[in-house]
Amino acid sequence: MVSQKVTIKNPTGLHLRPAGILCKEAMQFKSLITFNFHENTANAKSVLSVLGACVKCGDEIEFVCEGEDEQEALKSLVEAIENGLGE
Repeated sequence: MVSQKVTIKNPTGLHLRPAGILCKEAMQFKSLITFNFHENTANAKSVLSVLGACVKCGDEIEFVCEGEDEQEALKSLVEAIENGLGE
C-alpha cells in the first residue's frame, strides 16, 4: 500500500468534468484506489463517490493505492491533479 497527499488546484474543485477525468485515469489501473478527505474515504474509480466528497479548491486529499500497480497508479493520479485535471 502506498499513499500521498496532494492539494487540489482546480478553481472549482472536483466538479463533474475533473471528477470524470480523475476516474478515467484511476480506471486504467488494477489497484484499489481511494482517497481520504476529512473523515471520509472516496473510491477514485467512482464519479459519484468523488463528487460526493465535495472537494474544493485548496483542499488536501490523500490518495491510497493498494495492488499490483500501486506505484504507477499513485504517480499517475498525483501528476493528473498537479496538472489541473484538464482545466
